[in-house]
Amino acid sequence: MKLYKIFTLVLGTGLLTVSCNDLNEQDPESGALTPEQVQETNLAIPSRIQATFDGMFNFMAKPSTGYPTSSRADDFGFVMAAISLDLEGADMFGGDNGYNWFSTCSEYSNRNPNYANPFIRYKVPYTEIGLCNDFIASLPADSEDPKIQNQIAQARALRCFAYMALAPYFQFGYATAADEPCIPLLTDGVDFTNNPRASVKEVYEYVITELTEVLTQLGGVGRSAKNYIDEHVVNGLLARAYLATGKYAEAAAAAAKAAEGYTPASIAEVSVPSFYNLKDHNWIWGINVFDDLIRNYGYRTSVSWICAFTGDGYGPATDNVPVINNLLYDLIPETDVRKGWWLDSNCHSPNWANLTWSDPADPSIKATGDEIAAFETSDGGKIAFAPYTNIKFGLKSGVGNSLNNNDWPLMRVEEMILIQAEGLAKSGQESQAKSILENFVKTYRDPEYSADASGRTLADEIWFQRRVELWGEGFFMSDAKRLGKPIVRIHSADSKNNGSNVPAAWQFNIDPKNAYLNMRFPTTEMNNNRGIVDNQGGEQPVAGDLPNLRDGVTD
Repeated sequence: MKLYKIFTLVLGTGLLTVSCNDLNEQDPESGALTPEQVQETNLAIPSRIQATFDGMFNFMAKPSTGYPTSSRADDFGFVMAAISLDLEGADMFGGDNGYNWFSTCSEYSNRNPNYANPFIRYKVPYTEIGLCNDFIASLPADSEDPKIQNQIAQARALRCFAYMALAPYFQFGYATAADEPCIPLLTDGVDFTNNPRASVKEVYEYVITELTEVLTQLGGVGRSAKNYIDEHVVNGLLARAYLATGKYAEAAAAAAKAAEGYTPASIAEVSVPSFYNLKDHNWIWGINVFDDLIRNYGYRTSVSWICAFTGDGYGPATDNVPVINNLLYDLIPETDVRKGWWLDSNCHSPNWANLTWSDPADPSIKATGDEIAAFETSDGGKIAFAPYTNIKFGLKSGVGNSLNNNDWPLMRVEEMILIQAEGLAKSGQESQAKSILENFVKTYRDPEYSADASGRTLADEIWFQRRVELWGEGFFMSDAKRLGKPIVRIHSADSKNNGSNVPAAWQFNIDPKNAYLNMRFPTTEMNNNRGIVDNQGGEQPVAGDLPNLRDGVTD
């Protein structure tokens, strides 16, 4: 593509050029337009700008990499990475049964640079960054049109989100590794064939500078739906970046701004399977998985793996709906509505008491509430659920439906409240932090909550609340690395008698300094960007490793 070099990866035929392929056809002599001609064409045809702009956001949920084929069941954009990251952690697992495409995450074999899982997780954010760069270059930077400036600002913010979707996983946390190499930055004028890794500090300095400027450039222009970006989203991204870099007072202030005008979901609202609707009042930002988009992909969706209720999904059909580690589950008080986000050891939850699943071949055969756990459909689309299976994520189209059209939460007000609490606690304002934490949990999750009841430090209590509240949404590994915490899955090395529900092969703990926690770069990137020096060292964990490690939460 002659228009604008945007991508650090060559990655076979995977480079996306959807935003300018049609423009290239406008110039029959050279096959490409100059940047100036592109800008003139876009200004003359505003619908082209809008279509390209929408495409940047629609891309976030699309199967896109074509590696190694075009129909992988684990290729569905940014949500695939979120699920992968939680499956690398301590609190969430699928089955070790031969049907789990994400088993590479739980066993840490995904550090192999030739595997599809790390390839997808690397390519998707960089493709998004490329689309953003391309869009920004296709518009005049000095335009006085507030809508154009707003759309450029949104592209810049989305680009920052993509960088932050990569940075925490290629290096240790900022506190210990600020000057260590992280990921390449795709800035103007860079040589994409020789683009060394920027340091952790450089990546976050870039992100914070960009987002700060974006707040002004947005210009007060509103957004038409929550899959786009406004000042609340930008402040939320800033809050995450400040939290990652240890700027705790700034993190708390930015999170407070992001949360303005939003209220958490009530106890009643989360006492049934939910977390699937972009329009929910507690969502600040999310991915819009609209029906026409998802009909093209069927089981190639997040719903296929994370949701217990789909009639067309790998999880319900293969005993791979993610479960919670009983180490964490057992610590959730009985008075907390979130206890019902998972089945207990007897496959009971009050949260699905009024739900019914009917057999697709004979609707008269059905199960309600706890009966659903053992219910099996005649088409094999649902088999029995294991204890501790999550029912946090409901199905927008209804129990047993084959339309996997759940939206995905990228930012909820509950996360911002927890960032406020952590930022205040770690910037010398523990009393205020505790007040914010207790007000949130007592009002919206557990009326009997006390921050002191567990005996944890306030910092560890906030992490416990993050682990429960944000379970399955992709936060565990970034939290563990920035906090310097070990991955604690078990409290005993004896898999026969320790009572753990973690599959035996994945019953291990990981030291927070083990270099194997850092992702490796895909072989294709190493071949095409000679500036990359890959992560090395560490050891892949094996069953029984480090059973005496503790994380301050599940102790």
